[in-house]
Amino acid sequence: MKTRISSFALRQALLVGAVWCTAGLFSSSALAQSFAKGADTGWLQQMEANGYKFYDEQGVEQDCFAILKAKGINSIRLRVWVNPSMVDWVNGHCSPAEVVTMAMRARNMGLRVMIDFHYSDSWADPGQQTKPAAWAQHSFSQLQADVYDHTLSVMTALKANGVTPEWVQVGNEISNGLLWPEGSTANFAQLTQLLNRGYEAVKAVSPTAKVVIHLDKGNDNAPFRSFFDQLTAHGGKYDVIGLSYYPYWLNQDYTASISGLQYNLNDMASRYGKEVVVAEVGGDCANAPQNVYDMLVAVQNAVFAVPEGKGLGVFYWEPEGYRSFSGYQLSAWDNDGKPSPALNAFLATPTTPPPVTPITNLLTNPGFEANGAATQTPSSWTSWANAPANYAADKTETGGQASTYRLTHWLGTAYQASTYQLKTGLPNGTYTLRAWVLNGGGQKACQLYAKNYGGPEKNLALPVTSAWTQIQLPNIEVTNGQCEVGLWSDANAGNWCSLDNVELFAAAVTSSRQRPEDAAVDAAIYPNPTSGMLMLKLPAGPLATTVRIYTATGKLVLTKKLSSASNPRVDVSGLATGSYRVQLERAGQHVTQQFIKQ
Repeated sequence: MKTRISSFALRQALLVGAVWCTAGLFSSSALAQSFAKGADTGWLQQMEANGYKFYDEQGVEQDCFAILKAKGINSIRLRVWVNPSMVDWVNGHCSPAEVVTMAMRARNMGLRVMIDFHYSDSWADPGQQTKPAAWAQHSFSQLQADVYDHTLSVMTALKANGVTPEWVQVGNEISNGLLWPEGSTANFAQLTQLLNRGYEAVKAVSPTAKVVIHLDKGNDNAPFRSFFDQLTAHGGKYDVIGLSYYPYWLNQDYTASISGLQYNLNDMASRYGKEVVVAEVGGDCANAPQNVYDMLVAVQNAVFAVPEGKGLGVFYWEPEGYRSFSGYQLSAWDNDGKPSPALNAFLATPTTPPPVTPITNLLTNPGFEANGAATQTPSSWTSWANAPANYAADKTETGGQASTYRLTHWLGTAYQASTYQLKTGLPNGTYTLRAWVLNGGGQKACQLYAKNYGGPEKNLALPVTSAWTQIQLPNIEVTNGQCEVGLWSDANAGNWCSLDNVELFAAAVTSSRQRPEDAAVDAAIYPNPTSGMLMLKLPAGPLATTVRIYTATGKLVLTKKLSSASNPRVDVSGLATGSYRVQLERAGQHVTQQFIKQ
């Protein structure tokens, strides 16, 4: 998300990129080589004009593009404004002529080029899509011609100077449309016509360039489905779906939302048959460079893992933007002129996470779709409230995480309510409860819970989040053949939360790599969740066990060899909060279990 740098809102959400990769079936190594690792450098020309210098880690002054290239960056993204201020260094420039100059420079450095049309004189983002001053009084018909002519002019100038962009973004973070009010999402037919005119102008000059449609909050699936369903229904033309991803602006660690990003990437590629790219990403490199490094690796792996090679790459927005110049907290350059070590993440080769064994969801109507309409009595679920009038707090409504409906708790007065499902006939063993949630916050209690399974109730508070976030309760030890799971709210007037795609499943005990003839390693891990030491119960004997810990996206973060006689334990206090998979390997046999790092 972005707004003007001079406003507080801009400092809480800005822009970046798009990406490419040849579609079809490729080898993993070929995909890794074509994977776009990009940087938006719209401020670079202005910074250099203001005397800013760039240095490598050894303090040697170099061209900024050369330093980025040494960090693994192979692509440059450049925003273009229509008639920008030429005196405002931070919120202006990026004129068509300047963009052509920078694109030629990137090409000469062997870097691939992406052009980002804002169709504005300055920042365009979900909070502002202001028409260029010269277009302000134009009719809708003339606006269509404006979009076509401006796009055609810039593309023609680039081609005349030997630059054919691989990707062209038509509009920037257009979750709410562009060129307001005519191109607002409130009138999707007109929005589609404007986007199609941009598409047609790009293809008229550069038929091979891929046209990107770009929205913000890439970890939130529902708005993407809503937008692209409408765009498809109105005949929208595009090649690539672009997503922004900024955990920093979500006020949470990336481990809380990376699964949502992965889900959305996969869903966009399969639902619409399009390639996808994380077109904007960034983190607080000044205060948490290692966390940003880990996040960038995880995001690259998530994009790379999209099936059929449809994940094109990842672009960092304005890494070179000194905070002393831009005031932008998520830049990746220190004020001493040297790049943050977080950028070393682009030197890593993206990898596909290890396959996850499919689960069998034991719940009925887990997505609240069975009734086919909004209801206060969702099929297979039971409601409870502390007063007859408070049953109205419990209902299903549209706006589901990956389909039409979701469960919501809300009432205009204080209430207590729960919605639950009791599963009987369960084999005794260990189970996990998982769900996607939204939560406006403010409740006395708002919890996903499991109880009546033969042990003490387990519950997990829903995080306050406006984007769908997956949470889970592991290690539910069923000893009486049943388990009740549900959502509980003890809320004040106007408090709300939502639940969708709830899963109760038996905990995995073997990895997908285990052969049928292999016997599973007799092992266990505890406590779970843990904040520090993870204890392991290993079988007796002299054989060593190798412990490998993977993040939710498949990044290997810890490896250790243990013997059964060494009181085996692994210190995980240094890991970020989130969900992990621990794999134990002994004599060629494997067991994989999940645990939560608190």
